[in-house]
Amino acid sequence: MPTPASRSCPSCGDRMEIHALPAQYGGEVEIDFCFGCHGLWFDEMENLKLAPQAIATMFKEMHRHHDAPRTPLAARLRCAECRGGLVQGFDLVKSGRYITHRCPSRHGRFSSFSSFMIEKGFVRQLTKPEIADIAKKVGSIHCSACGAPVDLRKEDACSHCRTALSLLDPQAVEKALQTYAHAPARPSWGSPSDVADAVVAMEKERSRAQREDPRLAFTSPNAGVLGVDLLSVGLVLFSSLWDD
Repeated sequence: MPTPASRSCPSCGDRMEIHALPAQYGGEVEIDFCFGCHGLWFDEMENLKLAPQAIATMFKEMHRHHDAPRTPLAARLRCAECRGGLVQGFDLVKSGRYITHRCPSRHGRFSSFSSFMIEKGFVRQLTKPEIADIAKKVGSIHCSACGAPVDLRKEDACSHCRTALSLLDPQAVEKALQTYAHAPARPSWGSPSDVADAVVAMEKERSRAQREDPRLAFTSPNAGVLGVDLLSVGLVLFSSLWDD
C-alpha cells in the first residue's frame, strides 16, 4: 500500500508516494512515485533490486493513474535526497534509447514511466509505416519521454528530445506477467489500427468527462495536441486484457 513520502518530486516539487515492492532476494524496496509527473525516483541501484513480481505491480499502478494530467518535466531536476541538480544522460538497451537523470553524488536517479518501461524491455519502437497508419486517424500527441507535442504527420521521433516513438510490446508484457504474476495467456493486440482507435476513444471519453464536470477541464498551451501518449495508450490496451 502506498504511504505519503517525506521527499519531494525532483521535477514538480510535490510530495511523492512511497510504494513498498518485493525485492529480488527477500524484503522490500521502497520506490517513490510522482503521478503528476509520471515519474519514479530510485535510490542508488534500486531499479536493479526489484523482484519480478514488483514489475507487474508497477504496471498496474501506472495504469491506474494513466489519465492523470501530466506536468511537463522542469528544465532543472533536483535530487530527491540532496536537492542538487541531476545530470541528464542516455542509456541504450535492446528495446531502444531512454533518458536518465542521475544525481552526481550517487544518491539515485529520476526516471519517467516510459523510460522505465524501455529499460525493462517492455516496449518496441514503431516503424515509419506504423506511424503513418496511426497518423491517418490521429494528429499530434505528447512524447512519452518528455511530454513535448509530436506531430505524427510530420515526425517519426520527438523533435525536442529525439526519443523514438514507442509502444508497449504486448508479447513482452504478457510473457512477463505469465512468468512473474502467473497471469493467464490472452489474445494480443498491437496493430496500428488498434492504437489509433484507442487514442480516439480515450479523447472522446476525456471530452465527455469534461463536459459533465467542468472542473476536470484544463487549458493546454498546445492547441490540437491530444492529451495522451503512446505508452499510456498501450497501458490502457493491455489493461483490457487482464481486466476481462
